[in-house]
Amino acid sequence: MNLPAQVQLIDVGPRDGLQNEKQPVAAEIKIGLVHRLQDAGLTEIEVTSFVSPKWVPQMGDNAEVMHGIARKSGVRYSVLTPNMKGFEAAIAAPRDEWPDEIVVFGAASEAFSQKNINCSIAESIERFAPVVAAALEKGIAVRGAMSCTVGCPYEGEIAPEKVGYLAGLMKGIGVQRVDVADTIGVGTPRKVQAAMEATLAHFGVDAISGHFHDTYGQALVNTLAALEMGVWNYQSSSAGLGGCPYAKGATGNVATEDVVYLLHGMGIATGIDLDKLIDAGVYISQALGREPNSRASKAIRTKRAG
Repeated sequence: MNLPAQVQLIDVGPRDGLQNEKQPVAAEIKIGLVHRLQDAGLTEIEVTSFVSPKWVPQMGDNAEVMHGIARKSGVRYSVLTPNMKGFEAAIAAPRDEWPDEIVVFGAASEAFSQKNINCSIAESIERFAPVVAAALEKGIAVRGAMSCTVGCPYEGEIAPEKVGYLAGLMKGIGVQRVDVADTIGVGTPRKVQAAMEATLAHFGVDAISGHFHDTYGQALVNTLAALEMGVWNYQSSSAGLGGCPYAKGATGNVATEDVVYLLHGMGIATGIDLDKLIDAGVYISQALGREPNSRASKAIRTKRAG
């Protein structure tokens, strides 16, 4: 088995993890989470999104959060910018507060695209094209999040051809790398590998990341299935924060702590200090008034208390 020797993790907790929390989370708490994640060794962090606070009130403090981060050399800070208005807001700050990367998102399911962003897949790509062009022109990297790549709450199973279609559209407008996301966590290893194969027809393995939700407890086995294909970029969320507001019953992203435990146990390097990462998850979970949703965190903290 030709597994990668090293894996790059993108922690999406501060953005994807917190965006649907009903209780407001103070900007200083979000900034504190970013600082703890980078101190734990994360070199890619999805910080916030520049969307209308009417739709996502939790992200209304985006500029304040970006301003408050003490940036660490070698860390890539990304933000979600679904349209030109969002992109312009993201670069309204001084240059040193700009994101290093912006994220645009599309769905492999027509029904999900309509429900999520009120337009077809093709229309969503048209909407993103000027955003991608503007970002690249300013030297900002561009990532494309591809949701519902194995299953959709409205359409059911998603054929790999649909994933390939979306990946091709993303490539066509200049997106540099893509996330293959199992948004509702229904994927199993073979289905995930089929979605990855379809994406590999358009992007090299170095430009693909896996983003798995743990609704059915499959996120870690799906990570292993992608690792077996040589995929070495993954997204996860500290303390297992986050879910999908448009997917009923979809539990959170896979916990970064659990992924790191898996990788380190396989002798795969991440550059992440698991103990510090666990502390970051405890920090944000305490702010939310609950326990971290990570089995590795719970086991290691029980051992610590021993």
